Amino acid sequence: MFIYPVNETIQLQLLTLKDADAVFQLTDHSRQYLREWLPWVDSTKSVEDTRRFIQFSLNQFAANNGFQAGVRYQGELVGCLGLHGIDWTHRLTSLGYWLGEPYQGRGIMTAAVRAAVTIAFQEYQLNRVEIRAAVGNRKSRAIAERLGFLAEGCVRQAEWLGDRYVDHIVYGMLREEWPPDLTRERF
Repeated sequence: MFIYPVNETIQLQLLTLKDADAVFQLTDHSRQYLREWLPWVDSTKSVEDTRRFIQFSLNQFAANNGFQAGVRYQGELVGCLGLHGIDWTHRLTSLGYWLGEPYQGRGIMTAAVRAAVTIAFQEYQLNRVEIRAAVGNRKSRAIAERLGFLAEGCVRQAEWLGDRYVDHIVYGMLREEWPPDLTRERF
């Protein structure tokens, strides 16, 4: 198990089966909010569904294929983030994240994503991290942009969200660019 302190109030902690109730409750309380951009929300109907996801993520971690971590703010579970698996041949991964609705707008996820990208480059020695977000998901896109990720293109109809396809913006960050000089124009 790992615990990664982000700052004095935020930490990343590998999800374990003991977290299943808390993760499910957070998902359930923010269900309407999360459903707009996350296709897995509607299929997460019980603590058992969350337990299966956590077991999958523990197997992922044990296979050295990335991780899924809880984001803790002042000790409370407020969201999750993780590497969606690692392509070891090309030394790249993609990063996904979500935050419970009451915790939005505090910089929590920006700090957590910054830490996860640092882990990807320093601990895993990867060369590339991608973040994909629906064109209309301004909050998720803003995190990538705030951290200096380069918008590399648009994948049309990349994801089915309940009743519609959405296009994704693909953001990329290379190890040699991390941490970015955010005072410089990237385009």
